[in-house]
Amino acid sequence: MANTELNDQAEVLEAVVIRFVGDSGDGMQLTGTQFSDTSAMFGNDIATFPNYPAEIRAPQGSLYGVSGFQVHIGSVEISTPGDEVDLLVAMNPAGLKTNLHAVKPGHTIIVDTDAFTKKNLEKAHYESNPLEDGSLANFRVVEVEMTTLTREALKDIEGLDNKTITRTKNMFALGMVYWMYDRSPEHTIAFFEKKFKGAPHIIEANTKVLNTGLYFAETLELIPNVYKISPAKMAPGKYRIVMGNTATAWGFLAAAEKSGLELFLGSYPITPASDILHELVKHKHFGVKTLQAEDEIAGITSAIGAAFAGDLALTTTSGPGLALKGEAIGLAMMIELPLVIVNVQRGGPSTGLPTKTEQSDLLQAMYGRNGESPVIVIAASTPANCFNYAYQAAKLTLEHMTPVILLTDGYIANGSAPWKIRSVDEMPEIKNHIIKSAQENWHPYDRDADSLARNWAIPGTAGLEHRVGGLEKDRISGNVSYVPENHEYMTKIRAEKIKRVQNYIPEQTTEFASSGDLLVVGWGGTYGSLHSAVKHLNEEGYKNIGYAHFHYINPLPKNTESVLRQFKKIVVCELNGGQFSKVLKMNFDDLDLSQFNKIQGLPFGNSELMEKFKQLVK
Repeated sequence: MANTELNDQAEVLEAVVIRFVGDSGDGMQLTGTQFSDTSAMFGNDIATFPNYPAEIRAPQGSLYGVSGFQVHIGSVEISTPGDEVDLLVAMNPAGLKTNLHAVKPGHTIIVDTDAFTKKNLEKAHYESNPLEDGSLANFRVVEVEMTTLTREALKDIEGLDNKTITRTKNMFALGMVYWMYDRSPEHTIAFFEKKFKGAPHIIEANTKVLNTGLYFAETLELIPNVYKISPAKMAPGKYRIVMGNTATAWGFLAAAEKSGLELFLGSYPITPASDILHELVKHKHFGVKTLQAEDEIAGITSAIGAAFAGDLALTTTSGPGLALKGEAIGLAMMIELPLVIVNVQRGGPSTGLPTKTEQSDLLQAMYGRNGESPVIVIAASTPANCFNYAYQAAKLTLEHMTPVILLTDGYIANGSAPWKIRSVDEMPEIKNHIIKSAQENWHPYDRDADSLARNWAIPGTAGLEHRVGGLEKDRISGNVSYVPENHEYMTKIRAEKIKRVQNYIPEQTTEFASSGDLLVVGWGGTYGSLHSAVKHLNEEGYKNIGYAHFHYINPLPKNTESVLRQFKKIVVCELNGGQFSKVLKMNFDDLDLSQFNKIQGLPFGNSELMEKFKQLVK
């Protein structure tokens, strides 16, 4: 039960940032997810940030083996996982050392003292024990023999080995945090009962340790009271907490249902995109077909085959896989078939930082193919709107008969947020160019007069036989053509088709100000950080700063130039070396653009953004 009898004594907070850190095997991702889900059930607004090493199991106790999960909950609008941490739960010395810098002075750190052995301190490069040397004097440190107390709680439960007992200590920590923030453990207990349905001793063990941690926290003088964060005021509707990759998968499910087409995913697993494949595999009952291919090339070419056969086809990947798919994307562009390529960006180049976020694949998405091969490029910006932009990617590819690259990134793909559940009936109509039967004087490259999309003839339809392939086509018949003038014509009309997409996408808007001294420009998963920073500055009196966030990259919205020219200065903020800035300069070469870039595998922090923007408007 939540601490309802203490509510009158609780300190009321608008928001709180909590970070759970420990070894990869300490269950920090599960702990953070359970706290997030419970807070979502309570009605708080939420943003999360999982942060874990690329190695499957990094050396235990090492600094680079720390796994963390940060969650920001509030009764107010929450758009980022937060910068500074109010509560740090550190399960070992390495977790404390790598995350102490983020804790606000005077705030709380909970540590498992059993993990602060001489060996673990040496692994974390501590010369002395920080729990004894006074280096934590600026914080309220709650020292708990968490491992010992967990073993004591489970000593009478049969069927548990020492490893299983030790692994449940994360639930002790979670129980303590539940007590501190007036959360009920009921949702987590229900999770145990479902996940470990065939193992009642595991259900009993986790439940007992969770409650033990909760009751233990109640007795501690170092935690004098509970904190209360009221439910957030959100638009009426039914919500659920959703990760970005899951939302992406659901957006495609909705698009398939709305368009009346079967969904096909041909994919090769790659971090951090694999969860989209994992999610779609679960939905065979919706007619979803999934293929885990032997490599990236097989994944995309199987999807091209499915598109040729009349499916809503997609392939998912990250930066290294997008490089391998380049020739096949050009093939789909040349054939003019609908195909969505999802690129969940990560730190690069090469293997790079597989579990860290970055926005460094934008120019690759725009130009990473041989020849003149333009495609539509769009980007999601939050875990929740991954659903919307997956749906929009499907709509654009079907209505314009050309590949669409949907960019997300590791930050929003693995992050989670409340998502308002939508009915398929509420979603925009999706048209397609499928020809149902033979028509007089039909040609495979006849085009729609407005969009220039060619018609879509499904193999096996009598009278609609035609050829496809990577060789240049005659503008009418689709047969192979080496005529120079025809190649130039086809090259230009494919480019014009992409440009005309401007007529079918929303115009660019700004927030906070439509003109003024400074326009902050962002795209993709930086939305939460940038929006929050400009909002805070606006509340401080900086009414002359506007914010424009781009979801449509190629083509750009047709009013882009007029929006940009309303401001004296423009700063483009990206988690790369300045790729979107280059795109804007190529289109509007006389604009005075400044850049703010970060390439650390981490999202922007609120404080660094606000400091930069203040400098620019001085």
